Amino acid sequence: MANRHLSRTIAMQSLYEWDFNDRAKPLSDITQYNVKQFAPGLDDPAFIFNLIKGVEEHMADIDKIIQETAPEWPLDQITVVDRNILRLGIYELLFAHEVPPKVAINEAVELGKAFGGESSGKFINGVLGTLYKNLPQAEQDKEKPEDSEKV
Repeated sequence: MANRHLSRTIAMQSLYEWDFNDRAKPLSDITQYNVKQFAPGLDDPAFIFNLIKGVEEHMADIDKIIQETAPEWPLDQITVVDRNILRLGIYELLFAHEVPPKVAINEAVELGKAFGGESSGKFINGVLGTLYKNLPQAEQDKEKPEDSEKV
């Protein structure tokens, strides 16, 4: 498993645990434990912490975007796994700008297929694809060759 994909997996698992337990423990503590458990020799754990911090800081905006993009699915009716994969994907797509938009979408879809239900990948692809189509053209075109290495 590539380092960035593993990092996103740990970030998603940490967000899932945090959300599932009603955000009782600090997200950074959960994440630190998960990094030690699942990726003790990871080259770039800072990437994981940047992701979870970004999602946490933009949570209200991200949740509003989910509600607007998938109005037939109230936030509390979206499975905890899918909801947190969407949060992570939306953060990378709209706020982080570290990877090309299509990479952010693909990574979220892959997480959905691996950890979600039977239709999670399609649902996540639909929500993030709709957001991508609504991005300004300049944002859609951010497919730089050097960025493809950061997958």
